[in-house]
Amino acid sequence: MAWLDAHALFDPDGHNAPVIGIAAMLGHHDSDVHRHQRGQLLFTRQGCMRITLARQLCLLPPSRAAWIPPLTPHRAVMQQNVDYRSIYLTASLCTDLPSQVCIIDVSPLLRAVLEPITDAAFDSDWTQGRNMHLLGLCLNEIREAPRQPMLLPLPQDKRLAPLLASLQHLPPTLNVLEEQIGASGRTIGRIFQRETGMGYQQWRQQWRLMRAIELLATGRSLGYSAFELGFASDSAFIAFFKHMTGSTPKAYLG
Repeated sequence: MAWLDAHALFDPDGHNAPVIGIAAMLGHHDSDVHRHQRGQLLFTRQGCMRITLARQLCLLPPSRAAWIPPLTPHRAVMQQNVDYRSIYLTASLCTDLPSQVCIIDVSPLLRAVLEPITDAAFDSDWTQGRNMHLLGLCLNEIREAPRQPMLLPLPQDKRLAPLLASLQHLPPTLNVLEEQIGASGRTIGRIFQRETGMGYQQWRQQWRLMRAIELLATGRSLGYSAFELGFASDSAFIAFFKHMTGSTPKAYLG
């Protein structure tokens, strides 16, 4: 295991062991686009990060984990302080794990086994004894974990470039977007359905959910987040959040 700081260089593919674990607390860190031969499980104990993929935006909320399969190009951006654990698994250990990037719930058991795995020396033996059992439990928990709706597919149509250039801001309503890009609502709907698998309004709501979690997880108040995301009241924001996640903001982030 290694504790990393913001300026440390770390190459998980430069080690021979089938499992490599690290721990870090970083603030305002940008990994740039990269990929590795190994699969990666990235668990945020505290804080929130964005993971940008080729055609998706992914949010890793606090106390959840991102599974990133081998050779997947990705970029992780951390706002404020993020306390995380990361394990890297050789491709042979990833064959029964999800083939696409996903955000998963972290069970108490998975959380418990991640600590000794990330605390192990880089040259540890994972083929027998306690380590073998810990690794088996970890792999099974990743396979069985419920997934969180924290992926936002990004349309590639060039007409939508102005929309995607300002993803930090609330996407406009459909009628405003029609005026901005000079396309009808029906055309916009077809583009989004074809390229993201959802209609524009559904896509906009998914963006609002992910941005809401990001704002709250980085210390913004509920009132500020509701206003920033275009809700008429705090209660309307809470109702939206509960409809999308099944939990109130406080329960989800608690």
